[in-house]
Amino acid sequence: MPIALSARQEAHIGSTLLATVEFVESSSARRLLHAEEAAKPLSGLSTAAAAAAAPRASLSSRRSRRMLWIFLLVFAAGQLVDTAGAQNVSTNATTDPDEARILNGLFQRWGITAMDTWNISGELCSGVASDTTTPLLNLNPGIKCDCSYNSNTTCHITGLRLYDLDIQGSLPDDLWSLTYLDDLDLRQNYFTGPISSSIGNLTRMQYLSFGLNALSGELPREFGLMTDLRSISITANNFSGPIPLEFGNLTRLEQMYIHGSGISGPIPLSFANLINMQTMWASDNELTGQIPDFIGNWSSLTQLRLQGNAFQGPIPPSLSNLTLLVDLRISDILNGSSSLEFVRDMTSLSTLILRNNNISGSLPSFSLFQRLQLLDLSFNNLTGRIPDSLFNHSTLTNLFLGSNRLTGGLPLQKSPDLRNIDLSYNGLSGSFPSWVREQNLQLNLVANNFTIEGSNSNALPPGLNCLQRDFPCNRRVPVYSRFAIKCGGPQIISFDRTLYERENETLGPATYYVTNDRRWAVSNAGLVADNTNPQYTTQTTSPVVNTLDSQLYQTARASSGSLRYYGLGLENGNYTVRLQFTETEVLNTRTWESRGRRVFDIYLQGNLEERDFDIRREAGGVSLRAVDRSYNVRVTDNYLEIHLFWAGKGTCCGPSRAVNGPLISGIRATANFNSTVSNIPPSGSRNRTGLIVGIVVPVVAVSVICLLTVYFYVYQRRKRQKDLEDEELLGLEARPYTFSFAELKAATNDFNADNKLGEGGFGPVYKGSLGDGRAVAVKQLSVASRQGKSQFLAEIATISAVQHRNLVKLYGCCIEGDKRLLVYEYLENKSLDQILFGPGRKNLFLDWGTRYQICLGVARGLAYLHEESRPRIVHRDVKASNILLDSELAPKISDFGLAKLYDDKMTHMSTGVAGTIGYLAPEYALRGHLTEKADVFSYGVVALEIVSGRSNSDSSLQDDKTYLLDWAWNLHESKREMELVDPTLEQQDMDEAIRIIGVALLCTQGPPGLRPAMSRVVSMICGDIEVAPVTTRPSYLTDWNFNDSTTTFATDTTNISTSNNTNDIISPINFTTTNTSATSGVSSATRLQPKDDVEPMLDKSAIGGQLLLFPHTKRALRPPSTTRNTSPNTAKASSSCPQPELNLTPKFFYLGTDQLQETMGTCCSITLGAH
Repeated sequence: MPIALSARQEAHIGSTLLATVEFVESSSARRLLHAEEAAKPLSGLSTAAAAAAAPRASLSSRRSRRMLWIFLLVFAAGQLVDTAGAQNVSTNATTDPDEARILNGLFQRWGITAMDTWNISGELCSGVASDTTTPLLNLNPGIKCDCSYNSNTTCHITGLRLYDLDIQGSLPDDLWSLTYLDDLDLRQNYFTGPISSSIGNLTRMQYLSFGLNALSGELPREFGLMTDLRSISITANNFSGPIPLEFGNLTRLEQMYIHGSGISGPIPLSFANLINMQTMWASDNELTGQIPDFIGNWSSLTQLRLQGNAFQGPIPPSLSNLTLLVDLRISDILNGSSSLEFVRDMTSLSTLILRNNNISGSLPSFSLFQRLQLLDLSFNNLTGRIPDSLFNHSTLTNLFLGSNRLTGGLPLQKSPDLRNIDLSYNGLSGSFPSWVREQNLQLNLVANNFTIEGSNSNALPPGLNCLQRDFPCNRRVPVYSRFAIKCGGPQIISFDRTLYERENETLGPATYYVTNDRRWAVSNAGLVADNTNPQYTTQTTSPVVNTLDSQLYQTARASSGSLRYYGLGLENGNYTVRLQFTETEVLNTRTWESRGRRVFDIYLQGNLEERDFDIRREAGGVSLRAVDRSYNVRVTDNYLEIHLFWAGKGTCCGPSRAVNGPLISGIRATANFNSTVSNIPPSGSRNRTGLIVGIVVPVVAVSVICLLTVYFYVYQRRKRQKDLEDEELLGLEARPYTFSFAELKAATNDFNADNKLGEGGFGPVYKGSLGDGRAVAVKQLSVASRQGKSQFLAEIATISAVQHRNLVKLYGCCIEGDKRLLVYEYLENKSLDQILFGPGRKNLFLDWGTRYQICLGVARGLAYLHEESRPRIVHRDVKASNILLDSELAPKISDFGLAKLYDDKMTHMSTGVAGTIGYLAPEYALRGHLTEKADVFSYGVVALEIVSGRSNSDSSLQDDKTYLLDWAWNLHESKREMELVDPTLEQQDMDEAIRIIGVALLCTQGPPGLRPAMSRVVSMICGDIEVAPVTTRPSYLTDWNFNDSTTTFATDTTNISTSNNTNDIISPINFTTTNTSATSGVSSATRLQPKDDVEPMLDKSAIGGQLLLFPHTKRALRPPSTTRNTSPNTAKASSSCPQPELNLTPKFFYLGTDQLQETMGTCCSITLGAH
């Protein structure tokens, strides 16, 4: 029976025939060309023989063409049969109606348009969706169907591909009802939210990819039900929590891509079952514990990547069984010593990266590794000489051995294919072989022991002598006290007239550069294996915000590994080092291209200052926003080292390849002392006059210094003992910059009232202008410090060393006699409370974007104080009036560390409470128990104030809105959080607002253990991790009036601000105790007069003699009785306890629990009756 073909089938067969003919013809032509090439006279072959070769080749070609034509006819006939069969199936079969409904709903929801070749408007499983010749990989968007069900009458959807379509939103539940899926590709979109446990319905799944999205939450255990899974990718998402044990059920798994996914914890022991694993990428996570031994049993493994985690050493020797590996990358093992013995038999390797793993021992030759191209063993403890054979390796092109302890000289010979060599920071010495002069060779020998003179002096780029061990140029003869570098770009003069010198040299994987005047230098080392054409500078024409120097940030220096800058010939002393960053490579869009993550560490003078520094995160989750960090650094050996180090974290695969190393736009270092050097480069003159001057001037200078020394010695002997003590204090090794009182008096116009900015809890604050033009805020400390001068200066030195872009910078102090003054940077937009609640609101309105950045900035500042500063600092009085705003409305926390100046007894119960009602954490207010969680509580209150634009309590509002925390909780319970947002805002981001409200409610939970750390608060606000559910009502302390204080209780001092002006501090609440015995019954009681007849209930009410009571507002109980001993809210004292009597009139309330009996101190219990 003749087969009827459609026009589409005829076209398909025709194109197949044409392609085959072209293939045959091109094959014949190539053979003839080869025959002609073979016929040309060659060495050892006669012309006659060569001529005879051509016809033989031609005959062979004709025979091959006949065979190919026969194959073509057979192939075409098969195509006719297959196409006709496919046509019959697609004509008679229909898509399962439920699956068709689901798929159409998904496409409509996401606004997806199908390809022209896919007949989605009619039968879904028609056209390319059901043919057997077009792979799913060629369709986007696309589906594949299996139409063999119910005797070829029903089609089920088996494959779905939605790749790089910028789809946003959560994964709908309907997706998990496509239970016949065996291939699901959702890579490179912007899916958010968690993965449902219903994913376990997809038991036929073989190839699953969610890579490069923004999914979050924990991985569901139901992944373990997809036991036919062969490949899974969840890379570059925001997941959290451990890998479920149930992943060990996926025994057919061959490929696992989980790098940069956010998971944490150890690799489960159940992974021992995954013996078919071939590819495992698990870098850039928070995996902990040791690398499991059982990975050595994955005998089919060819790729293993475990960089940038938190693994403990050593590397297990069992990995030596993985002899099929071609790509092995393990880095940044925290401790434990390993050796290179385990790689001995991995001779198939082409890439071997074992960076920063504390590997010791000698360096093998790797002579049997015939495919090795990249070897990176940098930042380990390798010792001994470099094997000559390693430099003569036939395939090796990149060799990184920097930051080890290698000794000896350079090998005499080198393979011409070895182009990038980093040997910096070792102990190498000797002369340079001839190959160091090769063109296109990159060789980094910084920080070794080479002597650069004679034949060595011209072998390499100039300046290497200044970058040898101990950086000898201008050592002990300093000539500089400042420098500024425009990293990766041309010379620029900044807005404040600072000259940034150009640094746009052509750097590469193993290079260095030293300026002609030997003022500064740069060294780079590292090559990302996946980036064949890495760029070491970046450039953008887009404007950069949050700065007046946009041009400064539009170019930057990039690195793939280790980037070091050096200040040379510096005068010793304290310096402020300012590092300037902006992210230019990652886009500001809600697409997968915004998912790039650049993470690196910052070291200054070898000390870790920032771990996992992420420019974009520091900028509030956006690119093209300037991020400046300032640090106080001490120079002791006339050089400064700034080291930006990639520790294996960051995006490997998008938006551009390997966006994961350091990036910096500018560096600026200035002395914090009165410099004695000229900052003029030294002259090279060696004439006689110069020699004479060089001798005479030092002699005269020494003589003058001696005379001055004698004079000042006599002068100091005649001064009062008090002045002598002050000078000794100012001579402390660790001391802040000190101003004279006369200098500050002139700066503030004799502390003129017109210069007064306000009155804080620690004293008045005045605006001033220093002699160098800096605007400052001068705080007069009005409360006498309990510390001596030495302790006071040490504390101020500590505070001034704590620097962060979200902390007010402390320039120094003044200490003369009993005067104590602090000098801060001046913030022109004053405090947050003035803008939110005060008259400043009329002049400066905060839009939603600014409020979001303020919430984020304050969180970052507190996270720095709690977790990164040394020492760690608890603020103790976080409130809106202690958050100042700069010219860009960026928030800066003020007054951190000051409470310590007034009470250095930081014990559990001896510390007075320094805080403000409405912001006080309950455990701190009641028991004096101070941890960083007290700041977390206060931050939650501030965050709600920022979102709502109102203070934490306002009696002018309706009862249900009086207390902000109570109102926020009620709105949260009823899913009406957006009603809390300031109604004057014209626009707001609902997701961000709900996220911040949820975070604030978490922060204000009663038990401190339920409050998150501030680093997690930052992550939650940024959307990097999910906001945990809030299940309990927040707790808060409010204002109480204390009347008729006749009770005799003993307690320490409590300072609590109660007025609407949050800067006022009221008098201490003092109780005294009389230890009298009491008989049964009640001889003295606490009479309460609660507002609105709400009966107070005790909750942690009396600790160490402090009596604070707080009602449960959900219960309206009857008013208190006038009968002292029988009143429902009469406190009954046990017979062995002191007998208090105190009238309390609560104005506001503390929300607590229903607990009716609590212990007072160690002996006294109070019970409140309830009805």
